[in-house]
Amino acid sequence: MRMANIIDELNYRGLIEQYSDEKKVREMLEKKQAIYCGFDPSASSMHLGNYVMISLLKRFQLAGHKVVAVVGGATGMIGDPSGKSSERNLLTKERLAENTASIKAQLEKYIDLEDPEKGAIVSNLDWLGELSMIDFLRDYGKYFSVNYMLSKEIVKSRLEAGISFTEFAYQILQSIDFYHLHHALGVTMQIGGNDQWGNLTSGLELIRKIDGEGEEVAVMTGKLILRSDGKKFGKSEKGALFLDPKLTSPYEIYQWFYNVTDEDAIRFLKIFSFLAPEQITEVEKEHVANPGSRIGQKKLAYEITKDLHGVAEADHAVELSEALFQGKVGSLSEEDIELVFGSFKKEVAEEKPIEDLLVEIGAASSKREARTFVQGNSVLVNGEKVTELGTIIGKSNALFGKYALIRRGKKNYYLVHFVG
Repeated sequence: MRMANIIDELNYRGLIEQYSDEKKVREMLEKKQAIYCGFDPSASSMHLGNYVMISLLKRFQLAGHKVVAVVGGATGMIGDPSGKSSERNLLTKERLAENTASIKAQLEKYIDLEDPEKGAIVSNLDWLGELSMIDFLRDYGKYFSVNYMLSKEIVKSRLEAGISFTEFAYQILQSIDFYHLHHALGVTMQIGGNDQWGNLTSGLELIRKIDGEGEEVAVMTGKLILRSDGKKFGKSEKGALFLDPKLTSPYEIYQWFYNVTDEDAIRFLKIFSFLAPEQITEVEKEHVANPGSRIGQKKLAYEITKDLHGVAEADHAVELSEALFQGKVGSLSEEDIELVFGSFKKEVAEEKPIEDLLVEIGAASSKREARTFVQGNSVLVNGEKVTELGTIIGKSNALFGKYALIRRGKKNYYLVHFVG
């Protein structure tokens, strides 16, 4: 199933929501284009939602186009009102500089920069930081009528609650980015999230007003990715799933995708993986033919973990997952135990009979319930069933002399750390 044009593949994967002109975009992409996307340095790490846009840049680059990732070193000082119901707290210049450097480093992992004709990463502070207020108003502000700016959804949605001039002017700054990149790097297309539509089309208007209506430029937006239950994509119990492995481990990424629904498994495989359409079709056939085997989820989890963190980390995540599924917790390293179960850790001062320990760590509400669990063969300690009441659990039979990994039932885990 060879795609004739990258737009066919992007549509197959369900990645594009809006085009300024799909026919024109298709025609333009028959030749090499330079395409850019902006990334907000409001945090030190991007998350999986950002990775959708990064992967779009990668797909264009693999198709032979030049891609430019723009980190908002300047616009990050202002704050994009898109998708926000209230004014954003402004970061200090020092914090913003740190975040900008961190976001640049993350982008370098995913975008090929070996040849400047294939890819580049820049900060808009390099040109917006040089712009005086007089130049801003004289050279760019005159092209934006207040009525036009008020008509943008990102502004209209904030009028009742209030929007500062700072955020109101954001769309002009992003438009200047497109204009600058068009002339400095030959950029002809901009992509962004669907909430960026107003900003993207403002950039088109600025270029056409300055350079003429015939200027060949276009924009498109990526779809907002939702789970099949309608909830926002990319959130775990602990919050956003970050690309920084120190904030969200590769194992956590693997587990999140491993646990998606059957309905989401193949859909996310199209969105996130770089598998060819025919490969995805084969996975889908096997997935449907073997209900309950989670074939789609396993392939999805492995592919996204591999693409984000490398083959070694993806393989390690599979090993951890299989060890837990098979109950072979004794094969886990001390680091693995902390990684997988650290958030469930309970500190206990001294050794205790199993039923007392279950109550103390919250695995049972009473000693009577604890005895029921033990006698019902539903309690495992370090992978071994404990069926005798009064069994002492402590440092003497703990992993690494300090950990007792307790499982009650199939999914309830508790990591006991003996500190006495």
